[in-house]
Amino acid sequence: MTPTDAPPDPQTHTQDRLLDGRLTLAQPAKGYRAGLDAALLAAACDAPEGARVIEAGCGAGGALLAAAFRRPNVRFTGVERNAGAAALARHNARANGLADRVEILEADIASPFSRLGLAPFDAAISNPPFFDDPATLRAPHPAKREAWMADDGIAAWTGFLSKSVREGGSLTIVHQAERLADLLALLAPKCGSFQVRPIHPHADAPAKRVLVRAVKTGKAPLRLLPPLVLHPRDGAKHTDEAEAILRGRSGLDWL
Repeated sequence: MTPTDAPPDPQTHTQDRLLDGRLTLAQPAKGYRAGLDAALLAAACDAPEGARVIEAGCGAGGALLAAAFRRPNVRFTGVERNAGAAALARHNARANGLADRVEILEADIASPFSRLGLAPFDAAISNPPFFDDPATLRAPHPAKREAWMADDGIAAWTGFLSKSVREGGSLTIVHQAERLADLLALLAPKCGSFQVRPIHPHADAPAKRVLVRAVKTGKAPLRLLPPLVLHPRDGAKHTDEAEAILRGRSGLDWL
């Protein structure tokens, strides 16, 4: 057994249960850990039966494997530049019985999609790093830097995603609400038919996240969808809608 094939060290990794305990995810105890953004991205993946889906920057597989669990007749490919995270994603795919439908490639999205030697996909999903200017980010834990900082800029991510799907294919991105204008501007040369779903922490608070859906060569007008509100003010952890999504009982629909 090679080091990259070895199971995660329980001293440095945790075993977390997702989708109401139906999916197990081994991930580092410190550093970047899949959370709400990954859960929302997986819930927003609505690829039809027989489709092929790619995730740019899959990490340990939090969003990728949750999406694969939700879409049992869809094939998934994750792209991850960090060798340790890619190995962990492969382990997680095997541990959840998804290795026959989930492939993990060790590659950098800063390189052209064509170098992967793959046919364009039907859909792409991604949770790109939120920051591309080191001056705007306080020094994070070293293990989080790759997940938080887009060294080649957010344009590298949108460019890779646009190239990775066929004409008529969809791109779904979760990102900070304040970067919405940047995302739309960067995707617009190749994509259209935008749909935007704001994600609000509370009903009376501004959105902090957005889910953006685009279609390559799409021509339909932009649609602003009803928001998802995560937390009520009455002390409950999540709203009923958010709780159902996080537990895998429902998804996030698109028009």
